[in-house]
Amino acid sequence: MKLTSLLPPAAAVVLMTAAVLASTSGVQATQDQPPATPPAARNPTGAAMQGPRPMRSYPAPTNLQVLPKDLTGQQVHEIMESFAGSLGVHCDFCHAADPNNLMPNGRPRLNFADDSKDDKKVARIMISMTQQINADYISKTKVLDPDAMDMKVTCGTCHRGHEMPEEFVIPKEGGPPAPGGPPAGAPPPAAAPPPPAN
Repeated sequence: MKLTSLLPPAAAVVLMTAAVLASTSGVQATQDQPPATPPAARNPTGAAMQGPRPMRSYPAPTNLQVLPKDLTGQQVHEIMESFAGSLGVHCDFCHAADPNNLMPNGRPRLNFADDSKDDKKVARIMISMTQQINADYISKTKVLDPDAMDMKVTCGTCHRGHEMPEEFVIPKEGGPPAPGGPPAGAPPPAAAPPPPAN
């Protein structure tokens, strides 16, 4: 066997080893960083105003009633972030504060298992509703409309970043307005004034 035929596999092994070492040292570095940037410290695009978001570990969830019970803390955290973003709210919208469990800054931690807030009870109903819509209705449309393969209903489908979904008002005539154009049924724009005489 020629030595040159062994070089490509050996180079691949070296590159993979370097990638693994780089990724594990990156994880260690992020664990030593301060906690994640709160939503209030983000710019209007939603990106953090300071460095990358550090890795955090989240405790195993308890009291899951509509979400699968085998989800990890990280998975539940990501789901909850999507819910909060879809409604334009923060965790304390649904979760009650625990005055007996304070953070280093003196503010109470949230008790995620607590069921005392009605908004959490409503959220469970809404989660069940979207799960049922996706399982019983949207799945049937995928059979009839192959273009809808990845379509599903989420909290954002109705809420669009608002705590309460905004009422949709149907345009009076002619259907929805054209993108960038005047609303349907609006009078035509006034003619431009004539140019000044020289």
